[in-house]
Amino acid sequence: MHFEQSLKSREWLERVRAFMEERIYPAIPVYEEQLGRIDRWREIPPIFEELKAQARAAGLWNMFMPPSEHDDEYFTGVGLTNVEYAPIAELSGWSLEIAPEAINCAAPDTGNMELLHLIGTPAQQQQWLEPLLAGTIRSAFAMTEPDVASSDATNITTRIERDGDEYVITGRKWWTSGALDPRCRLLITMGKTDPGAPPHRQQTMVLVPIDTAGVTVVRDLPVMGRHDQHGHAEVSFDGVRVRRHLPGTALD
Repeated sequence: MHFEQSLKSREWLERVRAFMEERIYPAIPVYEEQLGRIDRWREIPPIFEELKAQARAAGLWNMFMPPSEHDDEYFTGVGLTNVEYAPIAELSGWSLEIAPEAINCAAPDTGNMELLHLIGTPAQQQQWLEPLLAGTIRSAFAMTEPDVASSDATNITTRIERDGDEYVITGRKWWTSGALDPRCRLLITMGKTDPGAPPHRQQTMVLVPIDTAGVTVVRDLPVMGRHDQHGHAEVSFDGVRVRRHLPGTALD
């Protein structure tokens, strides 16, 4: 594969590099000081909103998204290819705690936004995609499970069963990144809807508001003794009921 960066990619990379040097790196000790005096599971260091406002003013916002004709400024993407965006993502990782969120390009929101943009219904996009693009809420992706090698999603055991106009979800998830962020409002949850189908057609993803009855964020799981700002949660789904909105949609 040809990995030489385009002129467009290099230009955006330099814009991000300048923002990192002028805004992000000086903010690291401020972030660490603020984090040390708050409850990380209930509050967010105030420096984030300052940096997000500065990034928006600099046009460094949602850069992984394609261009849009939507009137809202948050919907305007840059239109970089994955190869063009890759060095920008790597550069933001030099300040992993704050830079990706400051430019609204933090996982798992990035992947969730792209999913909603590609195949979400208009109602789902209005309810979930718009606030994610605006950076006013966060989200999580619930796939990994504790008892199986679920990096291969064909192994997952969480069940999603149809019951009239509702889906009923039962299972246990592991390493659900972002679920402990106090702004997290949405879990995109993967489970098996058709265990008898071919292995790669058994799974479905369902949008689950995190405050739905039966959803329990059990605890944070440390990584090599360290707790991430947004958490890697164990999440229990105990007969969680999600109403089915539009038949035939990929995310409903």
